[in-house]
Amino acid sequence: MKIQFPPNGRVIVSCSSDKTIRLWDVTSGQELKKLEGHSGEVNDVQFSSDAQKIVSASYDKTIGIWDVATGKRLQTLIGHSDVVMRAQFSSDDQSIVSCSWDDTIRIWSVKLGREMQKLVGYPDLICDVKFLPDGLTVVSASCDKTLRLWNIRSRHETQKLEGHAHFVTGVDISVKGDKIVSSSFDGTIRLWE
Repeated sequence: MKIQFPPNGRVIVSCSSDKTIRLWDVTSGQELKKLEGHSGEVNDVQFSSDAQKIVSASYDKTIGIWDVATGKRLQTLIGHSDVVMRAQFSSDDQSIVSCSWDDTIRIWSVKLGREMQKLVGYPDLICDVKFLPDGLTVVSASCDKTLRLWNIRSRHETQKLEGHAHFVTGVDISVKGDKIVSSSFDGTIRLWE
């Protein structure tokens, strides 16, 4: 299960193994909407920067884009051949980055509703992925104990960060994009500059 506040802070979004996405009122704690449509567990959810859309990643191998106001699915992005672990909007909400147990990272156009790029070369499962603020670089975390930075224009890995002794399960980026934090099954959290 994952939860997130939107930029306006009035509603929380959650996802669950029951295949649903739910919107909750922050003040009352009441459920506002239940979004249904995935046929597998929902692993990840994120609001767009204007809090009008939600992106979801699922065990059903798809990515959903949802309208917050209506609760309706706007798009289904299909291309991964295994569980989609994470999906995230770019800072301008024009793109989505996703990672999957099919060992790929994919960049999607929100406007066109299709895959624009596929990044390959991982020897193991990819657990998390995020855009850096420049919108041209993504960082990924993997079961091969590494973090990797990728240039999405060239589709090439630009840097490999090693130091964890077990699966790297989570990654996040500072607002300025000058720091990366990672978490691992080795019981550590590491800060990278």
